[in-house]
Amino acid sequence: MSDKTTQPTRHMFSWLTDANYFSIPLSYPYTFITTQWRTLPYPNTSYTGQTIIITGANTGLGLESARHFARLGASTVILACRDTSKGEAARSDILSSLSQTSSPSKTTTPDIQVWPLDLCSFSSVTHFCQRAEKELDRIDVVMENAGIAIGEFVKADDAGGFESTIAVNVVSTFLLALLLLPKLRTTAARFNVEPRVVVVSSDAHLFARFAERNEAAIFPCFKLKEKMTEDRYNVSKLLSVWVVRELGVRMAAHDPVIVNALNPGFCRSDLFRHAPFPLNWFVGFSLALLGRTSEVGSRTLMTAAAAGRESHGLYMDCCEVRDPSAFAIGEEGQRLQKKVFDELMEELDRIVPGVSKNINI
Repeated sequence: MSDKTTQPTRHMFSWLTDANYFSIPLSYPYTFITTQWRTLPYPNTSYTGQTIIITGANTGLGLESARHFARLGASTVILACRDTSKGEAARSDILSSLSQTSSPSKTTTPDIQVWPLDLCSFSSVTHFCQRAEKELDRIDVVMENAGIAIGEFVKADDAGGFESTIAVNVVSTFLLALLLLPKLRTTAARFNVEPRVVVVSSDAHLFARFAERNEAAIFPCFKLKEKMTEDRYNVSKLLSVWVVRELGVRMAAHDPVIVNALNPGFCRSDLFRHAPFPLNWFVGFSLALLGRTSEVGSRTLMTAAAAGRESHGLYMDCCEVRDPSAFAIGEEGQRLQKKVFDELMEELDRIVPGVSKNINI
C-alpha cells in the first residue's frame, strides 16, 4: 500500500503478531480490562412461541443462553450437541432451574429437545438441517455458539480433511447457516418475524497473524499440518467476522433474516479445555482474575439474538454494534474479506452443490 494514509504505525505491542499493528490501539489493555468488568444488560426480550436452535448448548455460553431462551418463553429450544448424553444433562439442568425461578412464561413449559450435531462431520450438519426442515414448524433464532480452540493440528476426516478448528468454527458453522436460510425465510413469511443467525466470534480476531493471507488459495492451507500454527483460533474468528460482514453485503436488502457476529468477551467456559500446557494454565489463571461467568457472557449472545436490522452483517462487542479490528475493515481486510468469502462458498458448494445460492432470495 503506497498511500501514506493507510500505512500502519508500529507501537509497543507490535511484536505480538504480524498484523496487530493494523488493529490494536494502545488503549486496548485498558479497554479490555474495563469492559470485562462492565455490567451487561440482563436479557428480557420475549421469545414466546418461538423456536430456537443453539449449537454447543450443553455447556458454558450455550447452556446459559438456552436457559435464558427457556425462561423468556421460547416454545421449543433445540440443544444441538455432539455428545447427546451431556445434552440431556443440560436439558435436565435447565428444566430444574425453571422450576425454581419465576418465569415470564409460567403457564407453559418449553419443549427442550436434544439433537445430535457434530460440526467435525459435514454429513452430521446436513442431516441436522434436513431434520430441522422436516420436524420444526418454524426457526426464529440459530445461535451458532459451538467452537473449539485446540492449538495443535487435528484433522477432521469427516469434514473434508480440514484442520478441526477451521472445520468447526468456520466451514460447518456457515454450512449450517446457509442450509437453514430457506427455513428461516419461510418462518419470516408465515409468522411476520425477523429470524436471526447469530455467530459467536471473538476479539481474538484482533490478534490473528493470518499468514495464510499471502497464499494464492487460502482454504487449502487449512488442510496441511505444516501450515498449522498457534494462531489458528484467532484466524478462525477473523474469518467468521469477514464472512458475516460479506453476508450482510450479498444478502438482498429486503431479506428478512438478520445475520450478525459478536464477541462474548473473556468467559469462564470449556472453550480452552483442549489447549496444551502451558496455554491451558495461563488461560485458567487469567480467567480466574478477569473472566466473565458463563451467564454474564451469555448476555452478549442474547443481545445479538434480540438485535435489529442495525446489526445485520455487523460485529457486536459488549452488547453494542462496533467495528471489528481496523485491519479487518481496512483496505487489505476488505480485499481479503471477499477472497475468503468466495473461497468458502466454493468449499460449501463442494459439500452441498448449490448451497451458496441460498444466500439470495
